Amino acid sequence: MKHFTWSFVVTAICMALAGWWGYDHGGVSGMLTALGVTAILSVMEVSLSFDNAVVNASVLKGWNEFWLKLFLGLGMIIAVFGMRLVFPLVIVAVAADLGMTEVWNLALTDPKGFSTHLTNHHAEVAAFGGMFLLLVFLNFLLDDEKEAHWLGNFERKIASLGKVSSIAVLIALAALMFAMGWVEEAQKMVVLMAGLWGIVVYIGVDMLSSLLEKSESDENSNVGDMVKKGGIGGFLYLEVLDASFSFDGVIGAFAITQDVVIIMLGLAIGAMFVRSMTVYLVRQGTLDEYVYLEHGAHYAIGILAVIMLVSMKYHVPELFTGLIGVAFIAASLWSSLQHKKKHAVA
Repeated sequence: MKHFTWSFVVTAICMALAGWWGYDHGGVSGMLTALGVTAILSVMEVSLSFDNAVVNASVLKGWNEFWLKLFLGLGMIIAVFGMRLVFPLVIVAVAADLGMTEVWNLALTDPKGFSTHLTNHHAEVAAFGGMFLLLVFLNFLLDDEKEAHWLGNFERKIASLGKVSSIAVLIALAALMFAMGWVEEAQKMVVLMAGLWGIVVYIGVDMLSSLLEKSESDENSNVGDMVKKGGIGGFLYLEVLDASFSFDGVIGAFAITQDVVIIMLGLAIGAMFVRSMTVYLVRQGTLDEYVYLEHGAHYAIGILAVIMLVSMKYHVPELFTGLIGVAFIAASLWSSLQHKKKHAVA
């Protein structure tokens, strides 16, 4: 439980603030409502981001202590305040051509108007996040040097396609072109640019990692090669990955409440627990013990990428988004236990 100590501390502080905020705006009933909604949002954030924790852990397990502590420290601040609060404000500020102060006032005084601005530009953000997450999934799936294959020969044959240079980018571009048919004509160009930026950012971080990271990575390493030992490139990779995950949670939060303060507090609790789970997975060596857990997380990421693209036209319930990720994690955990039992008998 020591890995979750700070999560419980942050939970207590955020729940106290939520209770005070609710009481200040609606008395005892307002306080109870605020506490209930905050709890719901925190659970939703954990369910949506659990696969993010597993992928983070798969990358962090090879990092040196300095970069590990930096990600879990500074990265926590960026994840909670940057991605869950500032990021949505920046989107509305750019989209509505307003200053950050004006947007913050809008969020507090007219949360419905703020939510409308945010959801009106969901397609662009979904295109960016969808492309980035899709490349994360594809580069894991199409790794011809990967030794463990959750789906056996089927997955092994698909992984062999990784021998073809840039096939992941080709598939991502094809998916973006297909998804373009789901948006209105007036939105096509801005959505296309957002999707291309998602691809460019992924490739850019990959390139930066290759230039800055130590050239010690062994030839048989997996998709986490580019962030093997920690560094600027790896730090940026995980922060962009977190941003791609977090926006889905922010949009989902507005379906539950339009109170920006409650949203920030609820998502902060969830984000803190996700970070604690990441630390737990790294320190306990869980990924080495449960060999298919990383596979399940990446498949969940692939499904989330598809959901983000589909959501440009169709509404996908947040409950389904969260549960499908948990289902893949649970299935991979069960497969890992069966694999462990089989090899223990052998």
